[in-house]
Amino acid sequence: MVQAVQGAGVVVTGAGGGIGAALARRFAAEGARVVVNDLDAEKTKAVAEEIGGTAVPGDASTIVDEARAALGGTIDVYCANAGLASGGSEAAGETVWARAWDVNVMAHVRAAEALLPAWLERGHGRFVSTVSAAGLLTMIGAAPYSVTKHGAYAFAEWLSLTYRHRGLKVHAICPQGVRTDMLAATGSAGDLVLQPTAIEPEDVADALFRGMAEDRFLILPHPEVAEYYQARATVPDRWLTSMNHIQQKWEATP
Repeated sequence: MVQAVQGAGVVVTGAGGGIGAALARRFAAEGARVVVNDLDAEKTKAVAEEIGGTAVPGDASTIVDEARAALGGTIDVYCANAGLASGGSEAAGETVWARAWDVNVMAHVRAAEALLPAWLERGHGRFVSTVSAAGLLTMIGAAPYSVTKHGAYAFAEWLSLTYRHRGLKVHAICPQGVRTDMLAATGSAGDLVLQPTAIEPEDVADALFRGMAEDRFLILPHPEVAEYYQARATVPDRWLTSMNHIQQKWEATP
């Protein structure tokens, strides 16, 4: 158990299902007071009622003030979990690219801007960013997703190195395949790369709580991602060649 979670005010965005719902359930089970957020108002309300939390539906970029009020004025933990799995190449279109950037990166930036003044003044706060292994590596067939998840990881990293001496704790969750609607929407690329080792959303929540207990920044629900990340950094051409072989295999998929 993470003692700091008991009684804490927690916000989880994108919590109408999948990883977000699993995080909301776990925080509630550990004694936190949870605000559940999602664009889907019905799903938001259903999860909130299930866990005894508070539903605050709407755009994750704009709900910090409402969530803070619902928690009595203080947010202790903010889980920036809402994300958009945008597929496509460089030709995906500027609207697709802009939407992916707005949801996967700028929503985190806006939340941090709203949260940090109070956190830095009191000397503690916890920002949890659901990134994806695509933010450390990449994902075939999904240029907007891969690029913006790299951005989400970079922002979480920047927050940690800039403010950790002032009491800010940051965690970047980077799973591979997780059995959610988002994984189902990845189609044949997800079937090839992600489905074989896919885990449950609850496994991601377990990994986060282990990481919080150990005060770790990087949360890897799939431990093998550390090896891939190391290979990417130390032998990039070999790694890119192996990824290109997967790309070619995907292109040959009927």
